[in-house]
Amino acid sequence: MKIEIWSDILCPFCYIGKRRLEKALAGFAHTADVQVEWRSFELDPNADPTPGENQYVRLARKYGNTEEWARQMSANMTQMAAEEGLAFDFDSLVPANSFDAHRLIHLATRHGRQDAAKERLFQAYLEEGLDINDHSVLRRLGADLELPDAEVTAVLASREFEQQVRHDEYEAQQIGVRGVPYFVFADKYAVSGAQPAELFAEVLEKAWGETQPRHEAIVGADGAACGLDDSTC
Repeated sequence: MKIEIWSDILCPFCYIGKRRLEKALAGFAHTADVQVEWRSFELDPNADPTPGENQYVRLARKYGNTEEWARQMSANMTQMAAEEGLAFDFDSLVPANSFDAHRLIHLATRHGRQDAAKERLFQAYLEEGLDINDHSVLRRLGADLELPDAEVTAVLASREFEQQVRHDEYEAQQIGVRGVPYFVFADKYAVSGAQPAELFAEVLEKAWGETQPRHEAIVGADGAACGLDDSTC
């Protein structure tokens, strides 16, 4: 069963949603048969961060509110993240444009490291205060993921994987994604936002039950049980 997740590295709720889904999957009997696929989404494709500007000033300007409001909102988010075992550090966060980070994730996908790349970039941006605008930082993160440095360097020096990022975003538009995280289970059920793990668990069970072949037993004439596709019944 496939789960597609549209998200952005810059989105704190997306990291929290990742942890909550993982918690639900940890208690799901069929986790080994679940394939999680991360899809690109940019909250602000035109972001052009001002060097040295902190997150609180940026948020206050973006939402037309005060820096004090931005600090309180960030503190609330930090507490929410802590409940999921995450250590957000908005004091150190470097505002960024996430386009190159998304392209790096697509490269990691080619090497079977998609989920690890998503995790590492979330951690770097939201917990470690690393500047993901900086290609030298992205190269170091690529090394952490054991991606070939020559490939990482070539991708960052080009527009490779741009079409893949844009395709993900186009598909998001087609299905009406307005905000992230946005989860689609088995092409049947959509969940918007970092919902509680219990809700994810319910959707997992429902989607699994409706997408897997049924193996109901039928009692044959001789009293033996057989499958629905057993012609001897």
